[in-house]
Amino acid sequence: MAPLQFALDITPQTRVSLTDVRSHAATTIGDSLDRYAHCFYSSLHTTAGYLPQSLQRRLVEQQQGVTSYLDLYRALFPERGGYRHDDLGDRSELTAEQRRREPLNGDSHLRFIFGGLRACVSYRLRPDPVYFVDLDGIFDNTPRKRTTVLVGYDEEVKVAHIDLKIPVSAHPIEAVSLKDPRYGLHEQLTEFVARHASGKGRLRLELATGEKHACLTVNEYETLLMRHDLADVLREPFRFVAEKARHVWNEPRSVPLKARAYARYDVVQAANQLVDVLGLPTSRIEQFIARALAKPAERLFGVKRSIDLLVSNVTPSGQTAVVEGTYQSPILIHWRSAERNTYTVRATLSRFV
Repeated sequence: MAPLQFALDITPQTRVSLTDVRSHAATTIGDSLDRYAHCFYSSLHTTAGYLPQSLQRRLVEQQQGVTSYLDLYRALFPERGGYRHDDLGDRSELTAEQRRREPLNGDSHLRFIFGGLRACVSYRLRPDPVYFVDLDGIFDNTPRKRTTVLVGYDEEVKVAHIDLKIPVSAHPIEAVSLKDPRYGLHEQLTEFVARHASGKGRLRLELATGEKHACLTVNEYETLLMRHDLADVLREPFRFVAEKARHVWNEPRSVPLKARAYARYDVVQAANQLVDVLGLPTSRIEQFIARALAKPAERLFGVKRSIDLLVSNVTPSGQTAVVEGTYQSPILIHWRSAERNTYTVRATLSRFV
């Protein structure tokens, strides 16, 4: 049975919203997906995506589990927290008209990156909900149009792989876009997919064994976001959270100690709620908070060593290619200086059958 691909449009009702894509698909195409063993879900956005199936399944087992999980990251990265990404006057890539329409969503980008959300996931089909998690679904009181692509399939077969050398600077903290034209990596991947891919499948990018102090994500590579907000989180997580809390409360005379107390209170309250929902030992959450606010990024939040991208022959050009949104880019993030000023990432292409 050939893989089945279709797109769903989603209209979020709130800024942070959950949409059961499995239920939405059933109302759109009936029970066609039920014939397959797996479904690949691809979001075309940088502030909306999916949680891995193992994590979501554990959260869904408890009432309000997913929302409690998201609340923790809403506390860590509060809305309108004075992010450099939201300094639209400094965004030289935007026109005057774009600045009027650009949402202030630095918090949403950081929640996506550090909260373990993914642009693409594969789920074994079960009668469970599959949530499309939108972190920035409303702008200027208007719902944003969202699109997700689904592919039902039974098995996947590995086709080919290639190793990419990602050049990095000597700076200890850096984000590198794999689409940066200076490196030619995007062209390598495009040619690799065109040469080996047929039909529908997955392109997995994964840090090679032995590579440390780095992770991969899919997001918007915007200079202020990557060089300031993201770097500040990696450099001093505790200070970053405290400063954002102080900005939200808008008390310029507050001393740093008071700001830190606010931040600690909000984060711990959100964590306690998650403890209650999941029935976890309190000590585990306390250890998580201690690591999240005091340790470097390899112990911080939901950083990941691999990302998946959808490959399909259902494209505007009719050619097999990676399916991606306008602002999406694979990004390598590292938080210690690389020994050889390079990281090795293996790209593995699989075909759905």
